[in-house]
Amino acid sequence: MDWSHLWLYLSPPVLGGIIGYFTNDVAIKMLFRPYRAWYIGGRRVPFTPGLIPSNQERLAKNISDSIMGSLLTPEELQNLARRLLHTERVQGAIQWLLQTALSQVKSDREQKTAKILAGILRDLLGESLPRLLKTLARREDFLEVQINQIFDQILLEFQLTEEQATRLAEWLLQVVLPPETIRLAIIDFLTDRTIQTIDESFREKTSGTYWVVANLFGLRNTLTRLRTFCLDEKEATNTRIRELIQDLNVRDRIKSFLLSISLQNLPISTVRQLRKTTRESVRHYLQNSGGELLQGLSDSIDWENIAVLLVTRLSNSSVVNSSLEVVSKELALVLERYLERDLEKIVTQVIPILSIDQVIIDRVKSTSPADLEDAIEGIVKNELQAIVSLGGILGFVVGLIQAAFLYFNHV
Repeated sequence: MDWSHLWLYLSPPVLGGIIGYFTNDVAIKMLFRPYRAWYIGGRRVPFTPGLIPSNQERLAKNISDSIMGSLLTPEELQNLARRLLHTERVQGAIQWLLQTALSQVKSDREQKTAKILAGILRDLLGESLPRLLKTLARREDFLEVQINQIFDQILLEFQLTEEQATRLAEWLLQVVLPPETIRLAIIDFLTDRTIQTIDESFREKTSGTYWVVANLFGLRNTLTRLRTFCLDEKEATNTRIRELIQDLNVRDRIKSFLLSISLQNLPISTVRQLRKTTRESVRHYLQNSGGELLQGLSDSIDWENIAVLLVTRLSNSSVVNSSLEVVSKELALVLERYLERDLEKIVTQVIPILSIDQVIIDRVKSTSPADLEDAIEGIVKNELQAIVSLGGILGFVVGLIQAAFLYFNHV
């Protein structure tokens, strides 16, 4: 066999395979390279930069449209939100937030939470509640049920016990009406005019034996001497008054009177009128002075100290710590019901806010051609190598066909 003819038949497949292999490899490289445009004599060299770098902005837009059109559709985002916002996950997140907030309150050395709470309490009792109370007090039925209930269950059935009546009687005799107070009251009462009026009335209105006594002796001298004795003999007068109180059992009489006091002994019409009067008095007092009362009460309270005590007690309370799980579960269920109703609307409003499509475009545009090449090759490296190898195979097959054509023509 002539070796020159053998080379003629072998060169087409070999050259075709080499050309096909390197042609595809160059074509793939030209997708990304060169990364920048080349210029010769002020004119840009064709196919520079590579296909993808020269069309990176359009590529970014097409990638964004493809992802938003087929992958991140509103329906898929809703499904994703449902998976992310599953009740157990939401409950865990809320519980973590509550525990974090509670830990922050415990470690708050500047007492910021207490200061905020103090301001809220001060505004509530000193500002908001008085205005609300003044507005509500204008209503005719304001606190009607509550005051009637208090009146019927407490005031109407109220009656002093034996011990209470005894203590109250002793207090009246020792503090309100001691002998010295009674002595001064007698002196103030027995003025010259009062003595004259009593004497004249006794003379005119008595009859029989009393008339004789009244007109012969009268009461003027007796009452005048009594007043003089009370003025000159203070200690003796107080002693006599104390003896009279003891001899007349005044304490027991007062005690019996106090034990007999009860609204149930009054007529029904009187009780009803008294209840109505009580309700109106309370309503008018709250309407006119309730705001000032609450304002004064608020000003007299150290709200910051109370707020610190409340925050400290709540932050260390075992009930609060044990209730975090229950509260987080309830909040998660509330959120779940809300999402079931409005999730589609929320996702529709969120998509424009997030601008996912613009984020994708900006990300692709900001990626350098080299990084973009590495990313794409990292994804489809085997597929790109298969294309290069396929080019070599196809070139080799075409070369074989050409060699076969030459052989048959030579024969």
